[in-house]
Amino acid sequence: MKSLKLNKKHRLFHLLFPMVLCFYFNSSASFGQDQQSKFDQDIINLLASKTKRYTSIDSIFKRYSNDSIKTKILIEKANSINYPEAESYALNALGVIYRNVSYYEQSIEAHKKAKALADVAENTELKVISLNNIGVAYRRMDLVKPALDFHTKALDISRSIENPSPTLSYNIAVSQNSIGNIYLILEQYDLALKQFEKSLEIEKKAGNRLGLAINYQNIGYAYEAEGELENALRNYKLSLEFNEQINSNLGRVICYNSIGQVYIKQRKYLDAKVIIERALAKAITINDQFYIAASYINLGWVQKELGDLSASEDNLKKGLQVAKTYNLNLSIVEADKHLSDLYNMTKEYQLALDHYKESVEVEKTINNDRNLRYVNDVIIQYENEAKNKEIKALADENLIVRSKLERNKKIFWYSMLALGVIVGLLVSLYRHRQLQQEKQILTLEQDMLRSQMNPHFIFNSLNSIKLYIINNEKENAVYYLNKFSKLIRKILVASSEKEISLEDELDTMQLYMNIENIRFSNEIDFQIKIDDNINTANVKVPSLVLQPFLENALWHGLSSKANDKKITLHVYRIEEDYVSISITDNGIGRIEAEKINRDKLLKRKSVGIAITKARLANFSKGYTNDYRIVIEDLYDSNQNPIGTKVIVDIPTRSSVLRTA
Repeated sequence: MKSLKLNKKHRLFHLLFPMVLCFYFNSSASFGQDQQSKFDQDIINLLASKTKRYTSIDSIFKRYSNDSIKTKILIEKANSINYPEAESYALNALGVIYRNVSYYEQSIEAHKKAKALADVAENTELKVISLNNIGVAYRRMDLVKPALDFHTKALDISRSIENPSPTLSYNIAVSQNSIGNIYLILEQYDLALKQFEKSLEIEKKAGNRLGLAINYQNIGYAYEAEGELENALRNYKLSLEFNEQINSNLGRVICYNSIGQVYIKQRKYLDAKVIIERALAKAITINDQFYIAASYINLGWVQKELGDLSASEDNLKKGLQVAKTYNLNLSIVEADKHLSDLYNMTKEYQLALDHYKESVEVEKTINNDRNLRYVNDVIIQYENEAKNKEIKALADENLIVRSKLERNKKIFWYSMLALGVIVGLLVSLYRHRQLQQEKQILTLEQDMLRSQMNPHFIFNSLNSIKLYIINNEKENAVYYLNKFSKLIRKILVASSEKEISLEDELDTMQLYMNIENIRFSNEIDFQIKIDDNINTANVKVPSLVLQPFLENALWHGLSSKANDKKITLHVYRIEEDYVSISITDNGIGRIEAEKINRDKLLKRKSVGIAITKARLANFSKGYTNDYRIVIEDLYDSNQNPIGTKVIVDIPTRSSVLRTA
């Protein structure tokens, strides 16, 4: 029974199978006829319209541009009716087809014919497209000089158009991207990144996903070359996303290889092997010999790192063979280097040496071309800029001579005279202000010296020392006489300096307080505190700037106090751009001191603070911030005065470059 059922099924199959085949072939034939009919009709419509616009031709024929047979039909038919725009378009499409299967010579020949026809048709868009395509083909052959020449020509033509069409704007991006790729070959990575970023901006505005994929890929190359692997990987993955969106197998191959190389450098060998194998399979499918060679070499590289040396050797040799067949010099260098490394590992030193020598020889020819092109490009660019400036200068000079000097000589000379007078007045005013400022500074320094060398201070100090001598206190007399002489010397030296170190200033103030303390019977407890984070030798201050504040503390704060007299000088930092100096006394306070001073018949007139403020203002001109002085009255919990605190903030960030 089961056998009978099977026989029935077999008979049914034999009956239906011919019918299915007939239907399939009829459908296929019908579909093929429909496709051919559609193509024939599109060709008829295009040739009948004879449109000159690139976008119009592209909208009709773009769907057939990857078919070499249909492209050749358009070339033939356009030639027969003298339609150069369509023929140029089709030749460029054919050139791209040749380039994608690594037939670079045929590709360049097709693009050059397209350029010649674009010249005949005076079609700027087709000229630029042809030039860019020629440049890309030369770049794929590692011929840097002609590649840069053709892309530069394309870029110059595109930029010469005042309001470029979307097609020209796109080709500006193509030119910049390709020039960036050339800079990559020349190892000028910063220049390359600038070109890619310019191109990326144009592609973003246009919303061109293919252009975005290409530019992110190239930005990744630049980062990888500079060793920034994470940035490189991020850009490669962005490129892959856009290639997935536009379903580009070529884009996938490029991204897979690039991501695989980064994984190898990050020692993620298994991840690298998986993605490079995918790249090789895709490259073989699209038959792009450039990326077939690259994929074999990358696969051999990762197998070498994994220790699978036999498989690595096979794949590296395959990549080298493809590279030599299609004259892919950079790929030859990469394959030879990896093979040399592999043979070193297997101790086949002669083979390692042979491949190393070959890589050096091929790389030497590439490097010579690189250096020559780079130097020539810089020289040409400089000469062009110099000539343009010279021509512009000559034109301007000629215009001025003809239109103004010949007709308006008197006005010209009067203007020159007036200008001379104005300049003279400005110089005179500037010099006058300078002299006034210098005079003010000199006056301040003189006033400062007079205030420090106060006759009363000198007389009283010497009188105190005399008393030690009279009282036969020789040691005290010698000690204080020595201190006094040091103080006078420091004052004289400091008065000739506009600024000194805070360290020297504090030493001088210590001497000053030692001398003044004689007159107070050594009752004053004077202390200097310096925070650990302050290097007083590196801080600059106006010379003798602290003396007036100490003098005020002595004579207004402590002179009328009976006992327990203290002055504390504290150096600290609260703000980054300032060093703060506080002088605190435990005297009677400013209000009480003012009352006592009013009642005195012989009033002590203090001008030191005013001079000090003027000197600090002048000192602060050389710094980014101004000085600050704050005077605080100190009170106890019952609001009784317990002293005065003066805080001086000295700026430390210089506004000018200072040399040692």
